[in-house]
Amino acid sequence: MKTVRLSDADNVVTAKSPLEIGEEGATQIIPRGHKMATTDIAKGAPVLKYAQLIGYAACDIKAGEHVHVHNLEFRNVDMEYEFSTNLRPAPEATTQDTFMGYRRATGRVGTRNYIAVLTSVNCSATAARMIAQHFTPERLADYPNIDGVVAFVHGTGCAMGGDGTGFELLQRTLWGYARNPNVGGVLMAGLGCEMMQIDWLIEAYGLTPGPLFATMNIQDVGGLRKTVELGIEKITAMLPVVNEAQRTECPASELMVALQCGGSDAWSGITANPAVGYACDLLVAQGGTGVLAETPEIYGAEHLLTARCVDRKVGDKLIDLIHWWEDYTARNGGSMDNNPSPGNKKGGLTTILEKSLGAAAKGGTTPLTGVYKYAEPVTAKGFTFMDSPGYDPASVTGQIASGCNLVCFTTGRGSAFGAKPSPSMKVATNTEMYNRLHEDMDVNAGTIISDGKTVEEVGREIYEMWLRMASGEKTKSELMGLGDYEFVPWQVGAVM
Repeated sequence: MKTVRLSDADNVVTAKSPLEIGEEGATQIIPRGHKMATTDIAKGAPVLKYAQLIGYAACDIKAGEHVHVHNLEFRNVDMEYEFSTNLRPAPEATTQDTFMGYRRATGRVGTRNYIAVLTSVNCSATAARMIAQHFTPERLADYPNIDGVVAFVHGTGCAMGGDGTGFELLQRTLWGYARNPNVGGVLMAGLGCEMMQIDWLIEAYGLTPGPLFATMNIQDVGGLRKTVELGIEKITAMLPVVNEAQRTECPASELMVALQCGGSDAWSGITANPAVGYACDLLVAQGGTGVLAETPEIYGAEHLLTARCVDRKVGDKLIDLIHWWEDYTARNGGSMDNNPSPGNKKGGLTTILEKSLGAAAKGGTTPLTGVYKYAEPVTAKGFTFMDSPGYDPASVTGQIASGCNLVCFTTGRGSAFGAKPSPSMKVATNTEMYNRLHEDMDVNAGTIISDGKTVEEVGREIYEMWLRMASGEKTKSELMGLGDYEFVPWQVGAVM
């Protein structure tokens, strides 16, 4: 068979390879990864994939015809939600899995050991980069337990409403990075007159400056040159202390994995995302945490998640996020179906409903235990959700700020993404792309289609790599040197 049918209820199938006219009943050429109607679909009738609604026929569609943007239309979701009706406990763990991690004084466990140079405002970004760039691999050679000194800079921090959503998001993001267990030491650099005052943040978040948490402002120090020199001096003093950290055996329950997808295609929801979902179930069984995000990319699939919420309070939080996004896009003259992107559509995805059904599969099957704001600390164990845009760098930034010490990123079109301080592995959805971009891909979930592997087999492969990368194994993105420019806090609100 050259097509895949995901449910008996579906009226479309997906082409595993390009279909010529006459193949598998095709009456038109069907590109690889795209949908073909298996029955006549009248104008206005629902089109089903995954046994779920992905859109409505924009015109009469005959069996064998190509179903895509030219004849499938999106409508805003309006559905009744069920809460806590599909609660499936995590599978019972047969082993107590461990990894070699950095146990912090807070009790949390890191998978990497970085020194972070954080900026309160764009005006101190150059100083932060100059400070971090001083600490070359040669200068860090005597500190083998330190993964690097990295600058996390951004383009905001001033000219923003002081009591608005954007201000709060940036606050949570900065201090989330400062407290991430993959960070062993922090230097915060500011200008001095910005809205995002360092002293205010220290007081608000109860942080205490000390040997591993230093601050400075360019205006107080006396200019850029002096700030860079002082910053280098402060980090040099941190190095021997941060280097004292040692990897010790820690339970898998200490892992918090950011579940992310980008550059998706039609195979994302068939291969890689379900495999990551199975890996998430294995992690949850160990007492660990998976964090799904990208609220616009669960739109149309949120009813599947409300049924998995541990209680109505968690479910209501999720629906409130959906309503906020509907209002947000409407106020800005947009549509929730602005996503998928052109690349997603070229890969066979047509509507946000179709994309969301595949994206939600990354969360596996266990109960949804918590719903969090962007960059809010995730405190619940198990499968959780954090609000974020669908833009990958901004979404991952929030997940790391929420406490994720690993990132698992699925991609169908191909993505050269990497993150610091939390290592990012990439899972390819199809073998063709994996072979083309193999230097950037860690796992090939396309073998589910090309080689007949099961979702469970690939899911365990992914989970076992989580344990190895948590113990220090480098991902492809780390070997490529990615992660220094992927810190992108979500910006919401007026620029004053």
